[in-house]
Amino acid sequence: MLKIAFHPIYTHPLPEGHRFPMEKYDLLPAQLLHEGTCDQEAFFEPDFPEMEHVLAVHSKEYVDGLQSLTIDKKMARRIGFPLSQQLIDREFILAQGTIDACDFAMKYGIAMNIAGGTHHAFSNKGEAFCLLNDQAIGARYLQSEFRLKKILMVDLDVHQGNGTAEIFSEDDSVFTFSMHGESNYPFVKETSDLDIALPNDCGDAEYLELLKETLPSLIETQKPDFIFYLSGVDVIASDKLGKLGMTPEGCKERDRFVLQSCFDLQIPMMCSMGGGYSADIKVIVNAHANTYRLAQEIFFS
Repeated sequence: MLKIAFHPIYTHPLPEGHRFPMEKYDLLPAQLLHEGTCDQEAFFEPDFPEMEHVLAVHSKEYVDGLQSLTIDKKMARRIGFPLSQQLIDREFILAQGTIDACDFAMKYGIAMNIAGGTHHAFSNKGEAFCLLNDQAIGARYLQSEFRLKKILMVDLDVHQGNGTAEIFSEDDSVFTFSMHGESNYPFVKETSDLDIALPNDCGDAEYLELLKETLPSLIETQKPDFIFYLSGVDVIASDKLGKLGMTPEGCKERDRFVLQSCFDLQIPMMCSMGGGYSADIKVIVNAHANTYRLAQEIFFS
């Protein structure tokens, strides 16, 4: 059974005019239910995480600052959201959604988080809409609870996973792979274990050729016990914050290749949604929905 983390707090409103499309978190589960991709039993509501799992990734000073809403103004501006207790609660619950999804993935082969993909959160700071790094927290949880020896991060959001790269920069047990726009945010990038920087307007053919050349060899050499997939759909040409040239069909083929590779090799995987900022909300929702449709088709048909 496909299991998907979703909590009503994911959709909390932002000030009028804010560019982050929060409505997608409501519309995506509604679409999946409407079309029959999954039923209500597929969804679960995470709660707050045990603090030890968060502190396995983030510094206590930073976490305490978030919880007390006392982080400095410069850091708050870099995050991009107006800080509030509701926002902080959302981020902690979001992280637990990924932890719970890791448990389900170990049982069923795959699990998803409607939110997540907060890969710009560093060990001691947040930026670009990211406060806590949900997949990094999930990786540390798996290492602690399941004693996994090797984890592979596959980050295909259009923006480099700079926070994830920093967190695991001196840890050989987690391999970080980021394939992203070369001239896009973050403009000063961290160093992942493998970075593939793509030129502006990179289209389906070039993108998919690179991915299909790279991922199988990575899996073969790293032999991961678990894969985290950040399936951002901001690689699509219509995205307001991306600079690549992929079509929705190409994005879907990207997802199919990653999911099918994990299924064929029987490597459990956890997927966080990541970015998607096209002007037409229907494009965002349909592109994200494709990831879930494929997960259901490949793993549970």
